[in-house]
Amino acid sequence: MSPQNFKFKECLFYEKLPGKKVRCKLCPRECYIQNNSTGFCRVRKNLDGKLYSLVYSRPCTISIDPIEKKPLFHFLPGTSCLSIATCGCNLACTFCQNYEISQGEIFGEFRSPEEIVDLAKKYKVKTIAYTYTEPTIFYEYSLDIMKLAKKEGLKNVWVSNGYINKDPIKKIIPYLDAINVDVKGPEKLYSSLCYASLKPVLEALLEFRKVWIEITSLIIPTYNDSKKWVSYLSNWIKNNLGEDTPLHLSRFYPSYKLRNLEPTKISVLKELYKEAKKKLNYVYIGNVFDSKYESTYCPRCGELIVRREGYNVDFEGSKCKKCNTEIPGVFS
Repeated sequence: MSPQNFKFKECLFYEKLPGKKVRCKLCPRECYIQNNSTGFCRVRKNLDGKLYSLVYSRPCTISIDPIEKKPLFHFLPGTSCLSIATCGCNLACTFCQNYEISQGEIFGEFRSPEEIVDLAKKYKVKTIAYTYTEPTIFYEYSLDIMKLAKKEGLKNVWVSNGYINKDPIKKIIPYLDAINVDVKGPEKLYSSLCYASLKPVLEALLEFRKVWIEITSLIIPTYNDSKKWVSYLSNWIKNNLGEDTPLHLSRFYPSYKLRNLEPTKISVLKELYKEAKKKLNYVYIGNVFDSKYESTYCPRCGELIVRREGYNVDFEGSKCKKCNTEIPGVFS
């Protein structure tokens, strides 16, 4: 696709209002957008009373990644995926690791959905991952790729902040295979660091239960590094998604506007790991590269099932050889 052939794509999930105004219905913000203006995410623009995606077929990054980088530990472990993203985000996290593309100016090459699927086939990956920024804001592009990918036998995974309304979730579920949702912290963290709210994320997770789910929580010193938060989160996961849902507790490193804090202490992460394990069978520590806390163990007998060291993965199936317990997920 060349720039000359590029056309803005009319958005799904919006309401036309009098005076050429619109209301976006894609995410919980439900932005009221004046003519010739964009919503909070900056990539959905009202042009004469119609809402258009400014990033359709315009990825800002395309790369081949291990699926463990997403992180997805129980979904086709040891395989690679084609990762894509466009600019923009519907949150404004002060600690964003990818702020150059989530909060910066729009840029990107022009790649049609067909070209993305052809790339995945060319590099012989099993999965396309919609990641790095927020797939919700390039929803139409994601959906069109996902439909084509499904026809070609490819899997689709989202790495998402979960800030999306129920109807858009229902529309993508038939084409989605797995999702990692970043549950950032208690309400106070969302309001002060993300300009958002926790409740819609938890509501979205209930809608995503038809696909494989893993949860990530970036542990930020003084904001969500307490046993109280991890106990609440792990208890909510157990009661609503099941005790077999993997939880990744990731180490924070200073970034973007939140550079006044030190990286999360590993000793704190280990204590929170123990707290989460009281409720959940599969808990991992991320951004640390410690095989003990990255590997998967049988919840019944403690036998090592999947050994991980960084992105090196070693396993011989998803069943415990010692007690025959089946590890949940998608392993082949």
